[in-house]
Amino acid sequence: MSASGTPRGPLRARSRAVWAVVALGGLTLATAVPTWLTTTVSTALSASVPVEVTGTDAASAVGAAALVVVAGGVALAIAGRIARWVVAVVVALAGGLVTASAAGVLRDPVPAATAGASDAQGVTDLTSPVAVAVWPWLTAVLGVLIVVVAVLVVLGAPGWGATSGRHERAGAPADGSGAAPRAGSGEDGGTADADGTGRHDPHDAWDALTRGTDPSDER
Repeated sequence: MSASGTPRGPLRARSRAVWAVVALGGLTLATAVPTWLTTTVSTALSASVPVEVTGTDAASAVGAAALVVVAGGVALAIAGRIARWVVAVVVALAGGLVTASAAGVLRDPVPAATAGASDAQGVTDLTSPVAVAVWPWLTAVLGVLIVVVAVLVVLGAPGWGATSGRHERAGAPADGSGAAPRAGSGEDGGTADADGTGRHDPHDAWDALTRGTDPSDER
């Protein structure tokens, strides 16, 4: 806990949360590109034709969910107080989909291998056991990490408001009431003009100088 009572965490800074989510989404997408499954089929030309199935083919939802995670990380960089919660929920759901898709392939790789063989060779009879690479295991772990990071975003998001003051409009009151010093009141160090509306307009003064008159006499 900080001295002010605000809970601290690894993702209390918005920039850390953004980079963590984007990095996990990118890594997940990278693990879906390599070959996940390897097997062989028999065709009219050869009794044993190797078939390789990539992660994007074996579990197409992984690639889509990884892109959602990356987009969610980018959205966190500009999300407001309400939007950040929505983004965190979407990222968590995408992470759960990543893990579920990878786990489905690990639990039973034959359907994915058969579909890959059909697309590549036009046959569905596998002639050897399906070999599973390490990539789907890594993908499943990354999905879990995405969910964990989404939870940490929810826990750390309340602390982001402390750094949002730098983006406020210059001269705005600290209490956010939106009240501005009244014209002619002297609160901003200026003086009221003859009609009580505030300072002289610089454009009017320039026009007066152009006409060859003294701007201070035009009150």
